[in-house]
Amino acid sequence: MSARSKSRKRALDVLFAAEARGVDPLVVLSERMEEPTGPDRHSWTPIGDYAEGLVRGFVEHQDRVDTLLAEHSRGWTVDRMPAVDRAILRIAVYELLYSTEVPPAVVVNEAVDSAKILSTDDSPRFVNGVLGQIAAITPQLRGA
Repeated sequence: MSARSKSRKRALDVLFAAEARGVDPLVVLSERMEEPTGPDRHSWTPIGDYAEGLVRGFVEHQDRVDTLLAEHSRGWTVDRMPAVDRAILRIAVYELLYSTEVPPAVVVNEAVDSAKILSTDDSPRFVNGVLGQIAAITPQLRGA
């Protein structure tokens, strides 16, 4: 697994945990950035700059990201999406719009792969469909 793939997974974990706990993702991010002092210190892995940037970037642009998700997910409101799919999509849409380092096709493929591993049998197709629509208009969205 590439370093960016691991970073995306860590960012996904932060967003998912924050939603499950009903707290701001920045709270969970801060907790995950602190090195533990107890028995867990041996298994601790730093969150990394890229994952931190994904979480902070999503939080900063959450309204726009969620609006795009709502507009492009036919038959699903953002709130009705499975929590894992929602977190995967949020990270990917943020990356499509605000990260010029990663080609859109890579962002979409990584998100679909995450959905295959972490979510339902129908999720990869759903994630691919939503992100495919958004990726197609990414150049216009970046200019907006």
